[in-house]
Amino acid sequence: MLNESGDPSSFDMRNLKIVLAYDGTDFCGWQVQPDGQSIQGTLSQAIGRITDEKVLPQGSGRTDAGVHAMAQVASFTLESSIPAENLIKALNDVLPASIRILEVTEKPPEFHARKSARAKTYRYRIFRGTICSPFLSRYVWHYPYPLKTEAMARAAVFVIGEHDFTSFAAVDPERSNLDLSKDARFESNVRKVFDSAWTQEDDELIYTVRGSGFLHHMVRNLVGTFLRVGKGTLQPEDIGRILRERNRSAAGATAPASGLFLVSVEY
Repeated sequence: MLNESGDPSSFDMRNLKIVLAYDGTDFCGWQVQPDGQSIQGTLSQAIGRITDEKVLPQGSGRTDAGVHAMAQVASFTLESSIPAENLIKALNDVLPASIRILEVTEKPPEFHARKSARAKTYRYRIFRGTICSPFLSRYVWHYPYPLKTEAMARAAVFVIGEHDFTSFAAVDPERSNLDLSKDARFESNVRKVFDSAWTQEDDELIYTVRGSGFLHHMVRNLVGTFLRVGKGTLQPEDIGRILRERNRSAAGATAPASGLFLVSVEY
């Protein structure tokens, strides 16, 4: 039975929550696409191969092509009685090595990976060393040029709070494809950011942001704009002005997908 909504259709269905990690480099993103291999589609095929049931797991959000996840969450209903621990082992046996199932748990019927989510944390990694190892390049943005990192740290604070993030949203029909839900709270480009900070770890400059929801390309557009602050073409205080302008052209370029990770989803 095809179950795209993730909602139970009968009382004997099990509502499962799965936590998975993946290297998004070779995928066209989370969502099933007509041309290209997606995380969602690959996971759906693996579940079908094991259970002989046709399901479409619903993710907490749709990561873009090339974006990685340390703990993406998805939910789906299943008739199979395979124990959760056995399902983890079976899925990891048939999935490609770039996707790993970390956890499977049974949840109440009302649980939904996207609709039930309350906050997400993303991390963006910039490698500052002169030479980036080929074993690291898939997971960072290599930027070995001078940056005013203290100014970038000050700029990050300006996005904390509830704002209209139109200036940092992709200008396309998918602009809200990272919404946590489709209810009235997320019909506009207003989002609430709880934490926003840059830290230095060895040769990496890392941006961590936690918020109620994120617009399409929002984190990567924030990073690209903060980089302009680091280069000195913008001042930290300009971030407030850019937010108020609500114009994508006022912000910086979109940072590469390779450095972005979905770290966690809160419920």
